[in-house]
Amino acid sequence: MNTMTTVFLAALTVALGLQTWLWRRQAAHVKAHRGEVPAAFRDSFPLESHQKAADYTLDKGNLGEKERAFGALVTLGFTLGGGIDWIAGLWSASSWSATLQGMATILTFFLAAQLLDLPFDLYRTFVLEQRHGFNRNTPRQFATDLLMQWALTLALGGPLLWLILWVMDGAGLWWLWAWAILMGFSLVMAWAYPTFIAPLFNRFTPLADDALRSRVEALLERCGFHSKGIFVMDGSRRSGHGNAYFTGIGNNKRIVFFDTLLTTLNHDEVEAVLAHELGHFKRKHVVKMLGVSATTTLAGFALLGWLAGNDWFYHGLGVSQPSNAAALMLFMLVSPSFTLFLQPLMAMFQRKNEFEADDFAAEHAKSTALVSALVKLYRDNASTLTPDPVYSAFHYSHPPAADRIGHLNAKTA
Repeated sequence: MNTMTTVFLAALTVALGLQTWLWRRQAAHVKAHRGEVPAAFRDSFPLESHQKAADYTLDKGNLGEKERAFGALVTLGFTLGGGIDWIAGLWSASSWSATLQGMATILTFFLAAQLLDLPFDLYRTFVLEQRHGFNRNTPRQFATDLLMQWALTLALGGPLLWLILWVMDGAGLWWLWAWAILMGFSLVMAWAYPTFIAPLFNRFTPLADDALRSRVEALLERCGFHSKGIFVMDGSRRSGHGNAYFTGIGNNKRIVFFDTLLTTLNHDEVEAVLAHELGHFKRKHVVKMLGVSATTTLAGFALLGWLAGNDWFYHGLGVSQPSNAAALMLFMLVSPSFTLFLQPLMAMFQRKNEFEADDFAAEHAKSTALVSALVKLYRDNASTLTPDPVYSAFHYSHPPAADRIGHLNAKTA
């Protein structure tokens, strides 16, 4: 053990302890309010739906608690337990170049991590979601999706990894080049995703409801938003949850409605939900989030650039043979324990964006329609109305239901 080992174990313990404390607060708060619908929702939210949301929240959180504990053990296994060293040893006997060996090591690591997490994914889909009436997936569809994800990871992630490892091996200020490569890749993927990747997993059909399409097009014109089309996604093939979003960048933006959403909301409500999503675009939240992501990623690569040049970083985390691939894997494994304190700051920033998008929606659609749409979405998605304030401040990227509805109601008062 060296100082790095001690610091890592302390950070992992604190992070796991903090997450456990936060979840226990959340669970106690949800249980304590399970028997009564909050006053602001009593006319629109049946007690049965409120209790279903509480039970769903508790089941998801309890599974997440087990997943976090298992994840900590997996992290220890890959690091101090020698897992990364063992995987690297599998490929060291090959005649491949160091870059190709490193790429194979990282891809093997990703595959092992996915296989270890697979039981939780299966339980979440076919037990938890099934129990609460949301799952519409099948074992065959689940397996097909998983294999396609692995194929895409290999086809797209393989060349990206090779390029990053290549610049790590020879370029000066390699971490700056690696950051630029990753940001460029992210932008290309954001542009390509709607047209080339998303259709591999779901079917997208043009919005067929003429009346609704006319209202949507009028809203887009009022907001000065141009898209490559308005589509309905067959989300019901896998889940009963509903949503709407716009995706893509540049000249390849699409508006997408889940088919489950359109069966729940009326035209006024769909228009209001879309106005909220457009609010993110018009208030430049996408650009701001991209800026935050680019800045934090650059800081991460700069830190990695320093750590990768120190043997104590590797030896303190269970790796006997330093390498570029080992540096990347170690950083991905241990950094979440050190950056957990940034999560409430990011959540606060995202909640501010949600309030601004709601304000935009209230200006360009009916705020009462957005309120009724949100209530239906909380009900149909079994979202708890009574989260613990500390837990939600730490974890929630969207304002709690009472805060959000209260903010919108104040605009019509």
